[in-house]
Amino acid sequence: MMGGGSDIDEGFRWLCEKAHGGDFLILRAHGDDDYNPYVNGLCKLNSVATLIIESREAAQYPAVAKIIRHAEAIFIAGGDQARYVNFWRGTGVETAINADIAHGTPIGGTSAGLAILGEFSYGALNDPPDDSSLTSADALRNPFFTRITLVRNFLSVPLLQNTITDSHFAKRDRLGRSLVFLARLVQDDWSSNPREIAIDEKNAVLVESDGNSRIIGSGKGAYFLSVTQPPEVCRAETPLAFGNIAVHHGPPGSQFDVKSWRGTGGSNYSLSVQAGQVHSTQAGAQLY
Repeated sequence: MMGGGSDIDEGFRWLCEKAHGGDFLILRAHGDDDYNPYVNGLCKLNSVATLIIESREAAQYPAVAKIIRHAEAIFIAGGDQARYVNFWRGTGVETAINADIAHGTPIGGTSAGLAILGEFSYGALNDPPDDSSLTSADALRNPFFTRITLVRNFLSVPLLQNTITDSHFAKRDRLGRSLVFLARLVQDDWSSNPREIAIDEKNAVLVESDGNSRIIGSGKGAYFLSVTQPPEVCRAETPLAFGNIAVHHGPPGSQFDVKSWRGTGGSNYSLSVQAGQVHSTQAGAQLY
């Protein structure tokens, strides 16, 4: 799971190893096949290919699902996750990806491709065409802001159940909106104790099948958030009030077990939101 920004060679080599020299498939909803020579230059594989599935019609082609089902590793590129949700959800593409996951095929993604890996995701369905991101300030001021579009049960990764994933975390100051997402998951009765894996740019979390993971890269690392109590105030046109959100910050080189939800080599602290303002128990009240 990559947080966006520069691709990390070590992460791709790790995913290639999980493919056992087989067929490595990159999935996109737009763009080109520039990942093909990059992955080929890093790994010894039977094949590297890119499928650009840019409409619901294309996502229903039996040949597309067949190619996905034959992949030995899947990587979902960055871009706009609304395209993935709008074009692929409820189609043969979604069915094929989930069948691969259930069969044990390794899967990864970066940026928007990371954002759709959790049971819950920010769908970005109402984002404007200029690709501007939903800001933390807008979300904290109004937890029911029209651009906050949450999606559930798109992809079914067992280790990411009850979890929302996000990218570009510290770089784009996404902490506030992440806390709103978690509050909404509780407020909307989707989960009483949701979790989040939020990864900064130039970082990746490599998760083994037993849940053990390690954080690599050169950014601020990864943040593992969990809800311990429901929000105090989470309603339209009212700043969020939300307390005791537990955080484990895993810097590069640290480890985290997503099954036990415990890490080593990082730090633990709590966050709270009062009248739409985020507060931290870290020294110096640092948020990241």
